[in-house]
Amino acid sequence: MPKATTLIHPLASMMVLSLVLGMPSYAQEAPSAPSLELELNATQPSDKGCRLTFVVANKLGSDLSKAAFEIALFNDAGVVDRLTVLDFKDLPKEKTKVIRFDLAGVDCARISRVLINQATECAGADVEPGACMGRLKLNSRTDTVFST
Repeated sequence: MPKATTLIHPLASMMVLSLVLGMPSYAQEAPSAPSLELELNATQPSDKGCRLTFVVANKLGSDLSKAAFEIALFNDAGVVDRLTVLDFKDLPKEKTKVIRFDLAGVDCARISRVLINQATECAGADVEPGACMGRLKLNSRTDTVFST
């Protein structure tokens, strides 16, 4: 008994494929988790020493009345050169701010790493105490390593 075979015409299969590929996707993108995005945008020599420029975006869903971080600066030998606190002040929700800090006596060329050691202040209505560190997302547009 001969085997029955089904052949689909190549034109028909291309039509089916184009219909499937052309259909709109109804999958919804999951909302992103609340975060505090902190970018080390630039390190530049200044009259005082080194200027660090940060771009910060508060995506926590609540205003921050105060945000400050203790940072450690590592020199080119990998040794902690300085601990200091950077006060970002108030950060309104869904707002992006550019903030500069001039660090006296610091040579930008010798900074190999900037480490966020801890949040010394993280205050705002409906803001959990650990939100500034726990929901921190870091990025760097410099050659300097930027981490927690």
